Amino acid sequence: MQLASSGLVELQPRRGAFVASLSFKDVVERFEVMAALEGMCGALAARRITEPVQRELEKAHEDCVREASQENADAYYYANERFHHVIYKACQNAFLAEQAQQLHARLKPYRRLQLRARSRVANSLAEHQGIVDAIRAGDSDQAERLLREHILIQGERLADFIASFDRAA
Repeated sequence: MQLASSGLVELQPRRGAFVASLSFKDVVERFEVMAALEGMCGALAARRITEPVQRELEKAHEDCVREASQENADAYYYANERFHHVIYKACQNAFLAEQAQQLHARLKPYRRLQLRARSRVANSLAEHQGIVDAIRAGDSDQAERLLREHILIQGERLADFIASFDRAA
Protein backbone atom coordinates (compact mmCIF):
# COMPACT_ATOMS: atom_id res chain seq x y z
CA MET A 1 0.00 0.00 0.00
CA GLN A 2 2.86 2.39 0.79
CA LEU A 3 4.52 1.70 -2.54
CA ALA A 4 1.21 2.27 -4.32
CA SER A 5 0.64 5.55 -2.50
CA SER A 6 4.10 6.72 -3.57
CA GLY A 7 3.38 5.73 -7.18
CA LEU A 8 6.05 3.03 -7.37
CA VAL A 9 3.58 0.17 -7.85
CA GLU A 10 0.14 -0.08 -9.37
CA LEU A 11 -2.50 -2.15 -7.60
CA GLN A 12 -4.86 -3.99 -9.92
CA PRO A 13 -7.97 -5.57 -8.41
CA ARG A 14 -7.84 -9.38 -8.37
CA ARG A 15 -4.48 -9.32 -10.16
CA GLY A 16 -1.99 -7.97 -7.63
CA ALA A 17 0.69 -5.32 -7.48
CA PHE A 18 2.84 -4.41 -10.46
CA VAL A 19 5.85 -2.14 -10.73
CA ALA A 20 4.67 1.18 -12.14
CA SER A 21 6.18 2.03 -15.48
CA LEU A 22 6.55 5.64 -16.47
CA SER A 23 7.27 6.88 -19.94
CA PHE A 24 10.00 9.45 -20.39
CA LYS A 25 7.23 12.03 -20.93
CA ASP A 26 5.68 11.04 -17.58
CA VAL A 27 9.01 11.52 -15.83
CA VAL A 28 9.61 14.92 -17.44
CA GLU A 29 6.10 16.06 -16.45
CA ARG A 30 6.76 15.06 -12.86
CA PHE A 31 10.04 16.97 -12.84
CA GLU A 32 8.15 20.04 -14.10
CA VAL A 33 5.70 19.81 -11.20
CA MET A 34 8.55 19.11 -8.76
CA ALA A 35 10.31 22.26 -10.01
CA ALA A 36 7.20 24.33 -9.25
CA LEU A 37 6.79 22.81 -5.78
CA GLU A 38 10.45 23.22 -4.85
CA GLY A 39 10.48 26.76 -6.19
CA MET A 40 7.51 27.58 -3.98
CA CYS A 41 9.26 25.96 -0.99
CA GLY A 42 12.35 28.05 -1.68
CA ALA A 43 10.37 31.30 -1.97
CA LEU A 44 8.62 30.67 1.34
CA ALA A 45 11.82 29.49 3.00
CA ALA A 46 13.55 32.74 2.06
CA ARG A 47 10.81 34.64 3.88
CA ARG A 48 10.19 32.27 6.80
CA ILE A 49 13.36 30.38 7.67
CA THR A 50 14.32 30.47 11.34
CA GLU A 51 17.88 30.67 12.64
CA PRO A 52 17.96 27.01 13.78
CA VAL A 53 16.70 25.80 10.39
CA GLN A 54 19.12 28.16 8.62
CA ARG A 55 21.92 26.40 10.51
CA GLU A 56 20.47 23.03 9.43
CA LEU A 57 20.49 24.22 5.82
CA GLU A 58 24.10 25.39 6.11
CA LYS A 59 25.07 22.01 7.63
CA ALA A 60 23.23 20.10 4.91
CA HIS A 61 25.06 22.16 2.28
CA GLU A 62 28.41 21.52 4.01
CA ASP A 63 27.63 17.79 3.91
CA CYS A 64 26.99 18.09 0.18
CA VAL A 65 30.33 19.88 -0.26
CA ARG A 66 32.13 17.12 1.66
CA GLU A 67 30.51 14.30 -0.32
CA ALA A 68 31.09 16.04 -3.65
CA SER A 69 34.79 16.43 -2.82
CA GLN A 70 35.00 12.66 -2.35
CA GLU A 71 33.44 12.14 -5.81
CA ASN A 72 30.95 9.63 -4.46
CA ALA A 73 27.67 10.19 -6.32
CA ASP A 74 25.75 7.85 -3.99
CA ALA A 75 26.86 9.62 -0.81
CA TYR A 76 26.22 12.97 -2.47
CA TYR A 77 22.71 11.81 -3.36
CA TYR A 78 21.84 11.24 0.33
CA ALA A 79 23.36 14.56 1.41
CA ASN A 80 21.47 16.25 -1.44
CA GLU A 81 18.24 14.62 -0.28
CA ARG A 82 18.76 16.03 3.24
CA PHE A 83 19.46 19.46 1.74
CA HIS A 84 16.13 19.49 -0.09
CA HIS A 85 14.20 18.19 2.91
CA VAL A 86 15.55 21.05 5.04
CA ILE A 87 14.20 23.50 2.45
CA TYR A 88 10.78 21.80 2.66
CA LYS A 89 10.93 22.22 6.43
CA ALA A 90 12.06 25.84 6.15
CA CYS A 91 9.03 26.85 4.06
CA GLN A 92 6.82 26.36 7.14
CA ASN A 93 3.89 25.17 5.05
CA ALA A 94 3.11 21.61 6.12
CA PHE A 95 0.85 20.82 3.15
CA LEU A 96 3.36 22.10 0.60
CA ALA A 97 6.19 20.24 2.33
CA GLU A 98 4.15 17.03 2.34
CA GLN A 99 3.37 17.32 -1.38
CA ALA A 100 7.01 18.05 -2.20
CA GLN A 101 8.18 15.08 -0.12
CA GLN A 102 5.72 12.74 -1.81
CA LEU A 103 6.76 13.76 -5.31
CA HIS A 104 10.40 13.71 -4.25
CA ALA A 105 9.91 10.08 -3.20
CA ARG A 106 8.29 9.22 -6.55
CA LEU A 107 11.20 10.77 -8.44
CA LYS A 108 13.89 9.25 -6.23
CA PRO A 109 15.21 6.70 -8.75
CA TYR A 110 15.37 9.33 -11.50
CA ARG A 111 16.95 12.01 -9.31
CA ARG A 112 19.61 9.53 -8.35
CA LEU A 113 20.35 8.50 -11.94
CA GLN A 114 20.86 12.05 -13.19
CA LEU A 115 23.78 12.46 -10.78
CA ARG A 116 25.69 9.99 -12.97
CA ALA A 117 25.76 12.49 -15.84
CA ARG A 118 29.16 14.07 -16.38
CA SER A 119 29.85 17.06 -14.08
CA ARG A 120 26.35 16.91 -12.59
CA VAL A 121 27.49 16.62 -8.95
CA ALA A 122 29.78 19.67 -9.26
CA ASN A 123 27.09 21.68 -11.04
CA SER A 124 24.46 20.63 -8.50
CA LEU A 125 26.72 21.80 -5.69
CA ALA A 126 27.21 25.21 -7.34
CA GLU A 127 23.43 25.50 -7.75
CA HIS A 128 23.00 24.68 -4.05
CA GLN A 129 25.35 27.51 -3.09
CA GLY A 130 23.22 30.00 -5.01
CA ILE A 131 20.07 28.64 -3.36
CA VAL A 132 21.59 28.90 0.13
CA ASP A 133 22.75 32.46 -0.60
CA ALA A 134 19.29 33.51 -1.84
CA ILE A 135 17.51 31.99 1.17
CA ARG A 136 20.04 33.54 3.56
CA ALA A 137 19.51 36.94 1.89
CA GLY A 138 15.72 36.58 2.13
CA ASP A 139 15.45 36.90 -1.67
CA SER A 140 12.32 34.85 -2.32
CA ASP A 141 12.23 35.54 -6.09
CA GLN A 142 15.83 34.40 -6.54
CA ALA A 143 15.38 31.35 -4.29
CA GLU A 144 12.28 30.31 -6.24
CA ARG A 145 13.96 30.79 -9.63
CA LEU A 146 17.14 28.95 -8.64
CA LEU A 147 15.29 25.99 -7.12
CA ARG A 148 12.97 25.73 -10.13
CA GLU A 149 15.97 25.72 -12.50
CA HIS A 150 17.84 23.27 -10.25
CA ILE A 151 15.03 20.73 -10.54
CA LEU A 152 14.29 21.29 -14.23
CA ILE A 153 17.93 20.70 -15.08
CA GLN A 154 17.74 17.33 -13.30
CA GLY A 155 15.23 16.17 -15.91
CA GLU A 156 17.52 17.45 -18.66
CA ARG A 157 20.55 15.68 -17.17
CA LEU A 158 18.54 12.49 -16.88
CA ALA A 159 17.81 12.75 -20.62
CA ASP A 160 21.54 13.28 -21.27
CA PHE A 161 22.41 10.26 -19.15
CA ILE A 162 19.91 8.08 -21.01
CA ALA A 163 21.19 9.37 -24.36
CA SER A 164 24.73 8.36 -23.36
CA PHE A 165 23.59 4.73 -23.44
CA ASP A 166 22.43 5.17 -27.03
CA ARG A 167 25.79 6.67 -28.02
CA ALA A 168 27.66 3.84 -26.28
CA ALA A 169 25.59 1.20 -28.08
